[in-house]
Amino acid sequence: MKEFKNLVLDEERALYAKHDAKIINCEFSGIADGESALKECKNITVKDCVFKLRYPLWHADMAKIINCRMTNTCRAALWYDKNINIKNCELLGIKALRECNEIVIDDSHIDSSEFAWRCSGLKLNNCVLTAEYLFFMSKDMDINKLDMNGKYSFQYVENSVIRNSNLDTKDAFWHCKNVTVYDSVIKGEYLAWYSENLRLVRCKIIGTQPLCYAKGLVLEDCEMIDCDLAFEYSQVQADINGEILSVKNPLSGYIKANKIHEIVIDENQDENSDCNIILK
Repeated sequence: MKEFKNLVLDEERALYAKHDAKIINCEFSGIADGESALKECKNITVKDCVFKLRYPLWHADMAKIINCRMTNTCRAALWYDKNINIKNCELLGIKALRECNEIVIDDSHIDSSEFAWRCSGLKLNNCVLTAEYLFFMSKDMDINKLDMNGKYSFQYVENSVIRNSNLDTKDAFWHCKNVTVYDSVIKGEYLAWYSENLRLVRCKIIGTQPLCYAKGLVLEDCEMIDCDLAFEYSQVQADINGEILSVKNPLSGYIKANKIHEIVIDENQDENSDCNIILK
């Protein structure tokens, strides 16, 4: 493999379309302010590099990115890529991942607004993530040990699994389909409205007005904290350990809990509602 080592590169498309190459301890910065340094590359290893310029990895295929830092000026770092492994990296620029397939990110720190839109086959393991609008319209994701802080997450996500994670968010999982979350904390307002086939297993749910207008909603062995006006117009099968502050106008299925402080059934309830509420 051809090797590029200990270089400072600032020109436009500095290493454009390099195949079968190693890029080691290089810095992409300088007065030329060139974009798209590694565009259209294939079968490359990028290690111990610093990226300060825009759009470095677009249309890349088969890449390993190890111990690299993409600064906050490295915007839109990875777009239209496939088969990329990222390990022990910092992704700090806006829109770090967009319309990518089969991306694996391990042991990394991500601070990127609008992260991971319209991606497929994304795997995250043991990552810390801060973002405002994240995972929009992505599918087939596998996420484990994610410590996440961000608004508007997992909207329109499909066919994905999340495990052992801490999700501090708002308006999460709106319109999602076929998503399962195991052994996680989900904190935020208005959780999973309009979701379809969302399954929460051994999860702790925190926040107001969760899980409304949902279809095929399942909660198994979950805990609900500070949750009021839950399950409005939802088709739900919920088994809750502990209490729920209030439940409002559930549509069908059942809700089991040790205690429900208030059950709100008002004139707006659907006339065909038949949800069973059971105190354990």
